[in-house]
Amino acid sequence: MADLFDSAPSNPAPGAPRPLADRLRPRKLSEVIGQTHVLGPEGPLGAMLAAGSLSSLILWGPPGVGKTTITRLLADQTHLAFVQISAIFTGVPELRKVFEAARIRRANGQGTLLFVDEIHRFNKAQQDGFLPYMEDGTILLVGATTENPSFELNAALLSRAQVIVLERLSPADLERLTLRAEKELGRALPLTGEAREALTEMADGDGRACLNLIEQVAAWKTDKPLSRDELSRRLMRRAARYDKSGEEHYNLVSALHKSIRGSDPDAALYWYARMLEGGEDPRFLARRLTRMAVEDIGLADPQAQAVCIDSWQTYERLGSPEGELALANAVVYLALAPKSNGVYTAYKAARAAARDTGSLMPPRHILNAPTKLMKEIGYGSGYAYDHDAEDGFSGQNYFPEGMKRPVFYAPPERGFERELKKRIDYFVKLRAKRAG
Repeated sequence: MADLFDSAPSNPAPGAPRPLADRLRPRKLSEVIGQTHVLGPEGPLGAMLAAGSLSSLILWGPPGVGKTTITRLLADQTHLAFVQISAIFTGVPELRKVFEAARIRRANGQGTLLFVDEIHRFNKAQQDGFLPYMEDGTILLVGATTENPSFELNAALLSRAQVIVLERLSPADLERLTLRAEKELGRALPLTGEAREALTEMADGDGRACLNLIEQVAAWKTDKPLSRDELSRRLMRRAARYDKSGEEHYNLVSALHKSIRGSDPDAALYWYARMLEGGEDPRFLARRLTRMAVEDIGLADPQAQAVCIDSWQTYERLGSPEGELALANAVVYLALAPKSNGVYTAYKAARAAARDTGSLMPPRHILNAPTKLMKEIGYGSGYAYDHDAEDGFSGQNYFPEGMKRPVFYAPPERGFERELKKRIDYFVKLRAKRAG
């Protein structure tokens, strides 16, 4: 029954059509393009193979970077039976058959490398089902995922496997792949230099997508090399990898936020545009920009929050695509605004102090006394009305009695907060004078 799940490539009849990606599939690990950081002598997989000790693995990376190919070649090099299943199409009954077949193989002296594509699709119970077979050596598990294993895989499974991060292919990697494809095809692609670069850009780091595009271009009958514009009219750009609820979403949000915090308007506009191109809801971006104004700029530029709210309202009135320019204005404004987390830090410190001293009463002199009894026990007694005091400042204590006066807000000398610091220093001196 295990043969049902063994996806070893079939042997097509001579002359049968084979996709270019299949014809160019590497036959040994040294032929794999773009993953030298893990396959090289100093890389984790290279070191494992050199030591003759391969452990269970989780291969984490974007589509088209060689997860399946690398796993198949690992099985070949370690002389393990290669079995491939997909978490999308495999249920518990099928898993039991795979484990039983692996157990029989082991009894006959052969190990099994079980490759699980999209392993993050298995639920917790299904993931737990792999553990005893990994522990007793029935299988060596290699799971492939495009999602962050920290969020998608059980801690127990992760503790028994090493996570290997595969990277999207660089333009240089894709050019090497293109040259290899041209050698296989026996001719150069009918493209100008700029069009060739555009083809690489369209693949967006995905080797499989690159080979599919090359195969389309190679089939065209042209009298002269195609320009970038001509190529763009004939081919559709590969959709950007972006999941509005997945890790890519949070990666790009983080990049936008940190670019604004780092006062880089060009980088901030780039990540803003990347999210829009990926289909992000501009209202989500408007909300995040407003949060950035509050968290990272604060009172260093009190106008920043107003700019965000105004841009958000403008978007709601104009809609897309015109309203997205209003949000772009906010992106640039925030990036160039003076930065401060003074209030943000003070707020967190005040919340922590409030949790620690949550049962302390305010001092009696600032409590209202609406009844006779409350007046008799001292509520409101001794309260100094600040408007009647010299300089409009009484200097009284407003913290609970017995609580040492803390300092939460320490504004940096940037932007408008430079003026606020002057005011704080002024009141500190007055408070000391009144106490004296």
